[in-house]
Amino acid sequence: MMQRTAVPVPVGLRRWITGIEVASAEPAGEHVLAHVPDGAAALVFRVTADQRADLLVAGPRTRASYNVGEPVPLYIRARVRPGRARPLLGTPLNQLTGHVVPLSQLWGEAADRLTGELARLGPRPSAGLIRACIETAVRDRLAVQSRHDLARTDLLCAAIDELTPTGRRLEPLPGLARKLAVSERQLRNLFTDGVGVAPKRLASISRVRYVLAHASRRRWAQLTADCGYYDQSHMAAEFRRHMGTSPQAFAAGHLPPAQPC
Repeated sequence: MMQRTAVPVPVGLRRWITGIEVASAEPAGEHVLAHVPDGAAALVFRVTADQRADLLVAGPRTRASYNVGEPVPLYIRARVRPGRARPLLGTPLNQLTGHVVPLSQLWGEAADRLTGELARLGPRPSAGLIRACIETAVRDRLAVQSRHDLARTDLLCAAIDELTPTGRRLEPLPGLARKLAVSERQLRNLFTDGVGVAPKRLASISRVRYVLAHASRRRWAQLTADCGYYDQSHMAAEFRRHMGTSPQAFAAGHLPPAQPC
């Protein structure tokens, strides 16, 4: 099974990184990994069973995937805050949606250096060393970004905040554009470039992730209200569209057939 541990995100990175996770998967027994939809990109470092070290970028994902897990001695995942990946990665996010690519394709030698630094931490690195490596790499990338690009990122994040489940139905895109003093076309272009998915799709993914995070502690009716769904059938249909199964089946562990990684 996959053993996961959360690493506290350094205070100075919390605008950019929402979470750092360290994990390992033992070779004993077959297990299924559910990769849930996510409007965020992530930096992923892994050491495979044959001791190969990879540093990857996982782009935004609009549908869940279910894979048969393989032995992984070390897995580190840093989730980039939605809307803030464009200046950090240096490429439009719509080019990464649904894909996993080597970070070296985007960062070149800087990615190779970070891969080496993480590989030298050993099979059971301390949280402090992991944080230090990631913080240095992120700060180096942000130091060379223009104020204009960072301002666009702040505007995009303000729009994304309006698409987070808050117990109300979401404002239509024209109203959101007026609130942010941009045109609807500008706002759509910001999402394409900086998020990789359209505003409506991001809102849909955010609602499903909210249901996944709170299903064990709240009733379906409460989750329906929390996310601004019209009714439970609306919630179930949206959940199935992204997860490939119903909320009840997923909660009971009845998952779609797993595919090899």
